[in-house]
Amino acid sequence: MATLSTHVLDTARGAPAQGLKITLKRLEPHAKDLGVFTTNADGRITEKLLAEDDALFGVYEIVFQAGEYLRSRETELPNYPFLNEVPIRFGISDDSHYHVPLLLSPYGYSTYRGS
Repeated sequence: MATLSTHVLDTARGAPAQGLKITLKRLEPHAKDLGVFTTNADGRITEKLLAEDDALFGVYEIVFQAGEYLRSRETELPNYPFLNEVPIRFGISDDSHYHVPLLLSPYGYSTYRGS
C-alpha cells in the first residue's frame, strides 16, 4: 500500500508553515475528495492522508492554501496575490512512500519527491 505525507516550510520566514490549510483529491481513477488538513507547529500533517481504501495507483492533487496562510502571518500581499492556491499534481504508481513537501514564499515555491 502506498503512503503519503507532506510538510510546508515558509522560506521567507525561515520557519515551518503552521496553520496552512491543504486539500487532497484523487483525480484518477475514481475521482474523490480525500480531505482537508491543517499543518501543525512543525509544518506537517499528523493525520493519515491516505486511508488504505483510498491508496490506489493514480493521479492525486494537493492544493496548498498559500494566500490564506500568508495573510494570517500578516504578510503584505496585493489584493490579488501572486500565489493564492498552489496545486501540486502527482502520480502514485507503486506501493512505496510518497512525500510531497512545499517550500513557500509569497512569490515562489518549490516541491520535489521527498522521502
